[in-house]
Amino acid sequence: MPFGLPMKAMEPTVCGDKLGNLILEVAKNFVIYIGMVIVCNGLHFLLKPYKQPRITSDIIVGLAVGNIGFVRGLFEKFNLTFGFIIDFGMTCYMFTLGIEMDPYVLFAKPTRYTKIAVAGVVCTFVMAGLLTPIFKYFPDQNKLLEFTLAFSTIISSTDSPVLTRLITQMKIGKSDIGKLIIGAGVHTDFLCCLMLSLGYILVPMPEYCHNLEGRLEANITIKVVCAVLVQVGFTAMVSPVLMKWVSNENPEGRPMKGPHLILSLAFMVLMCASTTMYYYNPILSAFLVGLCVPRDGRVSKWVITRINYMLTTIFFPIFFLWMGYESDIRNFESRHFATWIRLTLLLGVATGGKIIGTVIYGIMLGFRWPESVAIGMLLAIKGHLHIYLAMKVIGCGGTTTSTGIVMVIGTFLTTLPASTIVTNIIKRAKKRAPTHRLALQMLDPSSELRILLCVHGIRNVPASINLVEITKGTGDTGIVVYVTDMIELTAEASDPIDRDEVLHSSTVKDREVMEMIDQITNSFQAYVVGNDEGITLKRTMALSTITSMPQDICILAEDLMIALIILPFHRSQRDDGSLDSGNVGFRYVNRKVLRSAPCSVGILVDRGLGSVEHIKRSEVTLNVAVIFIGGKDDREALAYASRVAQHARVKLTVIRFLVDSSVESSALYRVILPEQEKEMKLDDECFTQFYERHVLGGRISYMEKYLANATETFATLRSFEGQYSLVIVGREGGMNSVLTRGMNDWQQCPELGPIGDVLSGTDFSMTVSVLIIQQHRLKGEIDGLDEDFSII
Repeated sequence: MPFGLPMKAMEPTVCGDKLGNLILEVAKNFVIYIGMVIVCNGLHFLLKPYKQPRITSDIIVGLAVGNIGFVRGLFEKFNLTFGFIIDFGMTCYMFTLGIEMDPYVLFAKPTRYTKIAVAGVVCTFVMAGLLTPIFKYFPDQNKLLEFTLAFSTIISSTDSPVLTRLITQMKIGKSDIGKLIIGAGVHTDFLCCLMLSLGYILVPMPEYCHNLEGRLEANITIKVVCAVLVQVGFTAMVSPVLMKWVSNENPEGRPMKGPHLILSLAFMVLMCASTTMYYYNPILSAFLVGLCVPRDGRVSKWVITRINYMLTTIFFPIFFLWMGYESDIRNFESRHFATWIRLTLLLGVATGGKIIGTVIYGIMLGFRWPESVAIGMLLAIKGHLHIYLAMKVIGCGGTTTSTGIVMVIGTFLTTLPASTIVTNIIKRAKKRAPTHRLALQMLDPSSELRILLCVHGIRNVPASINLVEITKGTGDTGIVVYVTDMIELTAEASDPIDRDEVLHSSTVKDREVMEMIDQITNSFQAYVVGNDEGITLKRTMALSTITSMPQDICILAEDLMIALIILPFHRSQRDDGSLDSGNVGFRYVNRKVLRSAPCSVGILVDRGLGSVEHIKRSEVTLNVAVIFIGGKDDREALAYASRVAQHARVKLTVIRFLVDSSVESSALYRVILPEQEKEMKLDDECFTQFYERHVLGGRISYMEKYLANATETFATLRSFEGQYSLVIVGREGGMNSVLTRGMNDWQQCPELGPIGDVLSGTDFSMTVSVLIIQQHRLKGEIDGLDEDFSII
């Protein structure tokens, strides 16, 4: 101390130096954090073409940065602070994981997802329990049984958030195998986390880690059991009431009130932290609380959204930096052969157990073995929770740093091939997808036409019969009609039926439904009796829930080699001639069938086609028009019209809409792309063949309409009232044409296309029925199969 300088004068200087050093150290940590975020995002961007999950790049960066000497020095100073951040972040992670899971699956009838999850968990757990003790993952043999049980549970689990994100990113989440993998992954994660939560009560690993020779006292176990039961019971009873009240007080579309949000969050935090006073782990406590909190409601959705955003943007970079620090590469026993044996065994058990379980269950269900193996390998994916537990056991007295690093590397290697596995699934699906377009345009006119005619009820029968009558052609070629009842299986009726079985093969016991089926059968049989011109009638049924009915219809059409599916419009005509609001469920069915059908699809809007007495038996001449603008759907509509034109009681008019190039407004938007030019060439060739075959003979009327824009198109369609009883259009006819541009601004049913939507509008007409036709889409043409497809 300099002479004459008072002691009190030095104190502020010392405090200021300490504060300055603290700020400097915090700034260094913040710079490292920002760098970590940038490097993680950069590496993830570089790996994007390889479809790698985000966790793979994060692990690489975390191991690299966390073992830099400068970074390790900073971590040593702030170790306690970072430890608190990691524990808090994982508590939030487990809480959201619990909210997104359904605990009632334990009491429900096992589904395919549950069975596959259980099969994979049991096989992996047994293999891990038998093999891991032999290779001494835990050098200290005290408490070997407890360590083995916990270790086996961790190996048996699946990281469902990583798996779900991967399946969604690879665009197979809508397929049967994608839904199966996601469902089985969630169930596996739920079962293993529940096993860890319950097992921690009897085997609290931190207590054993710090005192391998000690024994847990019985009174402490009893206290923990009681605390957990009270916590779970109280949360399960109070949270639904509280969340429902908050949701009622804060309706959708309005900002949430601050006091209600604070009250809900305070309740969740209090429940998560309540058992920590009784030696129970707060992370597992948060998971159990999350299970008890209702998934529906504004509060739950708000919490999940905010926590997931916080985890992704803030927590995960810190988490993987902490992982790299704890995984001290200097202590990794890479020169020991036993280390690589342990790593190989870890991967073999984690993956092999899942594969064996899914293959065994897949054989029972009739799955192909490549798909069963792929499901098992994807269910072996590990993630954030496994890395967290691996880092925690590094400090445990029964393990070594090398074992923890082996578990981190194992986690990385389970996620690395995941994108390749999904890519192979897509390749196999494309190979199995039809390569031949099953469309009317491609069919031999002399071949037999097979139609799947769907009806909602008896009200659809008259129009369906008339449609069959005009579709049969000359009768020489023959037509096979499968009349299919679309019967919605309600929740009450579906309780005794396995939802995962083939529902359309089930027996209907409802008397009203049976009477309706009999009426439909009798009506069609009476029609067929009076027509001996090659009509073959067969009956089928799609008895399903609304969500599974589209798949059942598509499977039925594929099995029966159907060329055309006819669906009734979801809206029906009232007595005053207008259309009602319709059945939302059947609209969903129509839209899904349009997307997934293995053949061409038609949607019939009945506005009086059924009011005409059977065309064959009457003297009525049916005026039918087909509109041709361009595109494969219009070409398909033209092919269908060529069959309709052969009926003696049908007067068919072909109306071709052409762009009036003399008008400046139409020329402004007339930009022709190479793909459009190719389609236009196909349109001209198709129409020329149709014209030479049918129009020149004088049987079919033909007219051209030169129009400038969508307004003139709409006015022309309006003029059809009173002229035609049925109009046939292609679903995407003129989709990219000047003549329909802007029509989608007021579309009510976009699934019908621009022209079909206008003609089927509720205020358009009272007498004009419409048949909207879509040509068969090949699944193999879709990049990534980003739609429904079946492979298992």
